[in-house]
Order: sequence, then C-alpha cells, then structure tokens
Amino acid sequence: MSYSQDIKGCLSETIGDNGLTSDVLNQALGQTQGALEDIRSKYDDRSLPLLRLPEERDDLAECQRLAKFFSDQETTDVVVLGIGGSSLGAQALGQLAGFGTPVYAPAAGQPRLHFYDNIDPDTMTRALSSLDLRHTRFLVVSKSGSTAEPMMQLYNVASALKEAGAGEHLWKHFAAIAMPGDNPLRALAKTHELPIIDHDPAVGGRFSVLSNVGMVPALLMGLDPVKIREGAFSVLDPILKKKPPSEIAPAIGAALSMALQEQHGINMSVMMPYADRLKLLAFWYRQLWAESLGKNGKGTTPIDALGPVDQHSQLQLYLDGPNDKLVTIIMLSSAGQGPRVDPALVSDPSLAYLENKTIGDLVDAEQRATANTLIENHRPTRIMKIPTLDETSLGAIMMHFMLETIIAAHLWDVEPYDQPAVEEGKILARQYLGEL
Repeated sequence: MSYSQDIKGCLSETIGDNGLTSDVLNQALGQTQGALEDIRSKYDDRSLPLLRLPEERDDLAECQRLAKFFSDQETTDVVVLGIGGSSLGAQALGQLAGFGTPVYAPAAGQPRLHFYDNIDPDTMTRALSSLDLRHTRFLVVSKSGSTAEPMMQLYNVASALKEAGAGEHLWKHFAAIAMPGDNPLRALAKTHELPIIDHDPAVGGRFSVLSNVGMVPALLMGLDPVKIREGAFSVLDPILKKKPPSEIAPAIGAALSMALQEQHGINMSVMMPYADRLKLLAFWYRQLWAESLGKNGKGTTPIDALGPVDQHSQLQLYLDGPNDKLVTIIMLSSAGQGPRVDPALVSDPSLAYLENKTIGDLVDAEQRATANTLIENHRPTRIMKIPTLDETSLGAIMMHFMLETIIAAHLWDVEPYDQPAVEEGKILARQYLGEL
C-alpha cells in the first residue's frame, strides 16, 4: 500500500476508557461485511460506476482531447467554473503540482489554473478585470448542466468577453463537462459548438474525482491520470479479493468512526494533514463526509485542519476541550527535506536545537509530537502515513476515504449518494432571485 493506517491511538489499551476495546472494534468490523458485499455486488453489476473508474482507460482519450483544446490556443490561464464536488476533488489533485500552495506556479508550457468554486461578486469583478481574457479559457463543470452558480459565472464571463470585443470568438473560450440529456449547458454547447464531454449521471459530484471531472484538470497540471487511478484501485482490490474487514483499511476507518460515536459520543472528525499539498484534501474530505452521511440525525461533523499551523490555532481545543473528536493526523516522510540551518547563524543558545536541521526535520518532529501528545491526553487519534506523496499515493488515499464514507453510510443506515436536505435551500434561492 502507498499509505498506512495506525489506529492504536483509538484503542483502550493505549488511551484507556476513551478508546475502544478489541471486542467492540471487532464487533463493529463484523458489521462492515454487508457493506463490503454490497460494494462487490455493485462492482460486478456495474451499478456504481465509481467502482469501475480506477480500471477505466478508454475515457482518458476524451479527457486529453479537452485538455488539448486549452493548450492549442496560446492559453495562459484556465479557469474551472464549478462548485462543490465539481471542483474540490480536482483542487486536491492539483496540489501535487503546487496548486493552492503559497509557491504555486505552472510548469513551463502549462497554463495557470484557477478554480472559482465560490461565488462572490467582488472576487468575480476583480477576476474579470485582472485576467487577460484574450488568453484565458474556461472549463464549465456541472453534472446537471443547470447548477446555478457555474451557470451564473459562465454568463458573467461571456458578458465580459462580449464587452471586451470578443465578437465571433466569444464562445471559443469555453469547454464543458455535463451529463447527457436536455439541460441548459449541453444546449449552449450544441448551439455554439463548445467542446463538451459527458459527466456520468451515476457518479455523484463529491465522488467524481476519478472521473473526467478530476482527470481533465489533472492533465492540465501535468499529472498522470493512470497513476492516480492505479493508486485508487490498490485500495479497492482487497475488497474485491474478499479480504477480511480487519485487512481492509477503509472498513477499519468506518468501523472506528461508528463505534467511537456509539460508545463515547465522538461526534466530530478532524483531518489534519502535515503538508501544504494536502490542505485541500481536508476540504474535499469535509464535503464528502458531511454531505454523504449527515442524514436522519446520523453522521459526525468533519473538521479540516492543517499542521503545523493549526497547532497554534486548534490544538489547545483538541487537547483540553471536550473529548468529542476523532483526530486523523496525516504524515509525510519529511525528515531531512528542505533547506538546512547553517549552525554559524544560530547565535542564541536557546535555539541550538535548530542547528544543522532541515525544515522537514522540524515538521517531522512536530507531527509526531502532536500525535503522541493527543494520545497521551487520551484523545482518539488515528495516524495515516504517506511515505511518498505522488499521483499513486494521493489516488489511494482519496479512494480510501470514498470507500470509508460508503461503508460508514451502511453502518449508519443512510444513503450516501443523495443530499435531500439541501434541496429546500436551492428552491428558496431561485424564488428569492426571481423576486429581486
């Protein structure tokens, strides 16, 4: 496996009464059997396309065609217009190429990517005035082809291009991903001959990172989609081979969350990676877990954090506040990496421990110290280690959490693929917009 999962910090033998006994954990693991059988059944009958995406290769030609559409036009910037699952997964992948980090710059020959996933009038106004629209292209992603936010953004951009004198070239700035059928985005694409590829109607947005929704932006950032999917398959494979739940990492994670909530009232799930390139993974996880499981009074609340910075903003609460959180620390092998401190520059004896150390050494020490301090304070703590952060390991870790979510939904007896509670808000938003 390209990552490991250590749950000893969640067991009673390590953290005492706040942890799970082996009997309770084994009982919870036994309850995952039904979910694992259901996953195998859906894989066999292809009723859940997500499970087939890791082995899919034929669709990548279309993804490459769409990516080539952008690179063939002297494009300096590509803006992805999408919200939620139509954006967060691709952003998490993009961090491998530095996207979303303080030092992001596209590699030579690649466009700079932007993800306008939240609508804000000030942001949109500033963006349209600062981008060189002549050399900017827009990828519109909407599963339904009618999602209000990206469609509003599309029309905003088209209006700006029109005002800038784009003329007959206006619609040559756009490409799209939408499901087949009668929907506004597909109709627009047909009318103006926009390049468009199909969003699989059976793949929900928050589960779509392995589909063309994630693969097209990945290609634009120079990532290898095959390796991403190979990593994902490595996590699914033990389920297909009927390994016992105790050997299936996502089943262990799901059982852990369910049993900790039932036994100890652990109602929050903190994901705290120790790397800038995993910051957006926690954002992606937050939507995946919350929107899939928060139904009928069930689920736990996901919280995103980032180490080491959130040691200074959140750790006090995690250590000394209510003991109602499962903390997942995601560690990279950072020791020895990064710039090294010249001992001659350390004049203060109190900082002598920094002499000849790299910045990666400090991160390594801090991530281990945080995990061990949480455990010593009897706080349920799961440690996930990624020896090498690349396409394979990131594909694996993302598949882990998608499968963990699906299995947890089975344990809590909720439907992971819908979001009925948010529909009322969408209806009211349309009503209020019409009244303006």
